[in-house]
Amino acid sequence: MADTASWTDKSLGLGLLFGLLGVAGAVVMYVAAADQLTAGWGFALAMLFGGLSVAAIHAFS
Repeated sequence: MADTASWTDKSLGLGLLFGLLGVAGAVVMYVAAADQLTAGWGFALAMLFGGLSVAAIHAFS
C-alpha cells in the first residue's frame, strides 16, 4: 500500500515566512556583532525560525 503526500499552499507560505524571519534574525546577528547580547538574540531568532520553517513544511505537507 502506497502513501501519497499532498502539497499545500499553507506549508509553502509558512515555510517562506519563517525562512524570511530566520534571515532577518541572521541579519540582526550580523549587524549587532559588536554587542554580544544582541547578536546572541539574533542567533536565537535565526535558529528558532529556521527550525519552524522546516517544521511547517513537514507538518502541512
